Amino acid sequence: MSSENSSDDAQRVWDVVVVGAGPAGASAAYAAAVAGRRVLVLEKAELPRYKTCGGGIIGPSRDALPPGFELPLRDRVHAVTFSLDGRFTRTRRSRQMLFGLINRSEFDQRLVEHAQKAGAELRTGVTVARVEQHGSAVPDRRTVAVVLQDGETVLARAVVGADGSASRIGAHVGVKLDQVDLGLEAEIPVPETVAEDWKGRVLIDWGPMPGSYGWVFPKGDTLTVGVISARGEGAATKRYLEDFIARLGLAGFEPSISSGHLTRCRADDSPLSRGRVLVCGDAAGLLEPWTREGISFALRSGRLAGEWAVRIAEANDAVDTRRQALNYAFAIKAGLGVEMSVGKSLFLVFARRPGMFHAALTGFRPAWKAFTGITRGRTSLGEIVRTHPLAGRALSSLDR
Repeated sequence: MSSENSSDDAQRVWDVVVVGAGPAGASAAYAAAVAGRRVLVLEKAELPRYKTCGGGIIGPSRDALPPGFELPLRDRVHAVTFSLDGRFTRTRRSRQMLFGLINRSEFDQRLVEHAQKAGAELRTGVTVARVEQHGSAVPDRRTVAVVLQDGETVLARAVVGADGSASRIGAHVGVKLDQVDLGLEAEIPVPETVAEDWKGRVLIDWGPMPGSYGWVFPKGDTLTVGVISARGEGAATKRYLEDFIARLGLAGFEPSISSGHLTRCRADDSPLSRGRVLVCGDAAGLLEPWTREGISFALRSGRLAGEWAVRIAEANDAVDTRRQALNYAFAIKAGLGVEMSVGKSLFLVFARRPGMFHAALTGFRPAWKAFTGITRGRTSLGEIVRTHPLAGRALSSLDR
């Protein structure tokens, strides 16, 4: 276990305890610490640590980063090759950067360091068993007890659950999930000649199972190759990845890492808080249902959770606590919730008609323009539907 000033954790009451040191947790910790509050981050792994993730940093992610944050970019994407299960391949290019690519281990580590510079303290190698808001471990109604696996109790005025898609804090809050997908990924070191061919270009392949797709993200001398599809299609998803890698001519290279990960989208009526406990990022099931992009949702929801955790920490009674928690939920739903709703409609259409999506992105200029606008952060799915009534009507009719 690594620790900073951890010896008196059980005796003192922290303003905000954040569980999880990924993008959501680091953003929440930064937001609360920069407001001058006593913040503790609890992380079960030792940092830096590997995470299964494509590592695409789109405009909304970049815009949600702390001031002065320098992205550890491994590549800058100016071209996208689209294919439909390996066929009808077409590459679209852009003079301006579409998005950046990072390794999560470096990115997450840097985010945590920014939170620490703002005043947050970090403990790694600790696993949270549960949180309690009533009972003998809780000294008063303004306090939450975070019980660690070794029996130690950490006290806080507010808790932010950012402990990933299998969140224990999410279980405490009662998070309900609507869409669960399995992502499989391989980190494949390649020779310089192969790396040069992929530099600045990603591949997106609309896959053989409904709602599935694959990707190749270049990061210097390594290619991140992955696929995602509905949970319950494990064998077919594994076969898709193997066929995808073989089709790309990469089967002869040994992956340095092969991993899998479940992504989980929240149901529309899923709670975002319980008492003095908030959830954000994957722990809340916040991600874009069509692409399953989660980094921007983690950064944005984490920042909001940190800001509202400060208000909850200051709340003197249950009524005020409830008011602040409802305000947090409203802030999430008004922004990220709208994007998720549009994304869900897009996903349902895409699952039935991937060929139509492929044709639109490769041959219909407004669709490509919308794609580049979203990746650069100039617009969002919600904004496109809101400001272009025709897009909204088209989506509704296709959804039906």
